[in-house]
Amino acid sequence: MSDERFLAGVRDELRAAGLRASILVRDLDTGHEIALDADVPLPAASLTKLPIALAVLDRVEDGRLDGAQAVTVPAGNPTEGTPGTGRFRHAAVIAVDDLVSLALTISDNGAADALLELVPPADVTADLTALHLTGIAVRHPFRDLSDTPLERFAPDEAHLAHTLAIRGSTPAHGHPVRQLDVARTNTGTARAWVDLLAAIWNERGVRPAVAHRLREHLHGNVIRHRIAPDFASDASTWASKTGTLLNLRHEIGVVEHADGSRFAVAALSASEVAAGTQPAAEAALGAAARELHDRLRDPR
Repeated sequence: MSDERFLAGVRDELRAAGLRASILVRDLDTGHEIALDADVPLPAASLTKLPIALAVLDRVEDGRLDGAQAVTVPAGNPTEGTPGTGRFRHAAVIAVDDLVSLALTISDNGAADALLELVPPADVTADLTALHLTGIAVRHPFRDLSDTPLERFAPDEAHLAHTLAIRGSTPAHGHPVRQLDVARTNTGTARAWVDLLAAIWNERGVRPAVAHRLREHLHGNVIRHRIAPDFASDASTWASKTGTLLNLRHEIGVVEHADGSRFAVAALSASEVAAGTQPAAEAALGAAARELHDRLRDPR
């Protein structure tokens, strides 16, 4: 079967699950890759925490920041249901190094915003540019992501927020919801996220100590319901970061097999189904990413 026919079949499977997706899988040793619409910019949601962590740890490594520096994180709102400091009832004092851990392993928005106070969005983007990593834009803090239509509807009306998210998109990926408008929000393409993972795993321009710590945190990601079931096994390890916002479901990561082969995976998706909980969509995205991986690893 040709790659074009294969990818058309994967696209049809995703469409049947109510998903539009951008997926790229790259062999980190050969550079060979297979892609499905990998150059489409999409809102990044919590994927943005990875370049933020890179920028912060780089400054810790060269002494511009102190990893032990105590930072006060404001109290959150326990009713919002976000993980980590977002549920804290009281302000907390947390070291910079530990804020990085919280941001990557449990996707703590409060921790990520505290890091952005130390390294602003423009500086994070400038660091990516210095590494010749293009296609990722960091524009605003994560507290902006908690002010979407979803927070303005009652729980039994959440489907209305998802309907707006689905129907509001324009052909050029604009959107009346600011957090979904690629011209105004944090964004990235599947190719750009794989480029970043490749730089971290192959230590291309990234300091070895920084790359090691990032890999360590990504291996510690506790959110493992999306793509992890299709990649983690006794014969492989999966290190990743997820991103979720309204109808968006993303995950980027690296699978390392017992035979020594390593593949970077980026799977970004937007659901066309007006529902917050969609286990079938999660499963379909993971299955599609695995299909591309298997095609690349063994093209016979």
